[in-house]
Amino acid sequence: MHLIMSKKKKNLPDIHWLYEASVQNVDTDLDFGKRVYQKHWKRKPLTVREDFCGTAKLAARWAQRNKLHEAWGIDFHQPTLDWGVKHNVSGLTDQQKKRLHLVCGDVLEAETPKVDMTFALNFSFCVFKQREVLREYYKRVYQSLNEEGLFVMDIYGGTESIMAKSDDVREIPGLTTPDGMKIPDFEYLWEQADYNPINHDTTCHIHFKVPGFGRIEKAFTYEWRLWTLMEIQEILLEAGFAKAEVYLHDFDDEGESDEIFRLRKTYENVQGWVAYVVGVK
Repeated sequence: MHLIMSKKKKNLPDIHWLYEASVQNVDTDLDFGKRVYQKHWKRKPLTVREDFCGTAKLAARWAQRNKLHEAWGIDFHQPTLDWGVKHNVSGLTDQQKKRLHLVCGDVLEAETPKVDMTFALNFSFCVFKQREVLREYYKRVYQSLNEEGLFVMDIYGGTESIMAKSDDVREIPGLTTPDGMKIPDFEYLWEQADYNPINHDTTCHIHFKVPGFGRIEKAFTYEWRLWTLMEIQEILLEAGFAKAEVYLHDFDDEGESDEIFRLRKTYENVQGWVAYVVGVK
């Protein structure tokens, strides 16, 4: 991470707050998973696992939403888990905390009780660049699910996803953190710094620009393989899933996602899109 500091203020907003405000909408993700789960299994899911959970915002929110809910989160980076415990878990009630279990470990090895739904969001599974490793991960997820189980991922694509670009900027509404820090409206900048068409390896960065605080260069950097929708579906089936489904959004009058994800068999390959891919056990 490289900081270009403003001279006005020195106390920089924590990049995890900026990330959560810019990237995550856990209620949308949970509502989507719940809707698809009920479509397939005609009942409400009760247990969730969040792989690559980072600050465990989704897992914590699931435990908070209903007294019957229980959640597990897995991430290999203890400092990020610790941040999540301090900021996302500490506000839960004692009963909610008892129904939330965080594991520091490798998603290829960590063991948890079987759950109704597993999530691997924010393109996190793209860290696996070899097909056999991704298939092994999917097998592990399959084994972690109850017989009536669902696996939810997201992935991005489109004509501009296979080129280097650095002009993807979004304005993010300001927020006040639980400890009282006021963060003004700020800019989230997504940069795809490199893309290799031979093996689909890509390097991406997230930058932030916060008025009064400065610009944070490379707050987060990712070294991924950008998997295609077809590859993901094929590997899910190879791993044992009965079905692999793709859900994509339409666009509003401003050309932005309408955030309504529908099951698709065909889709126009526009400049950019985000899809949910679902493995049905």
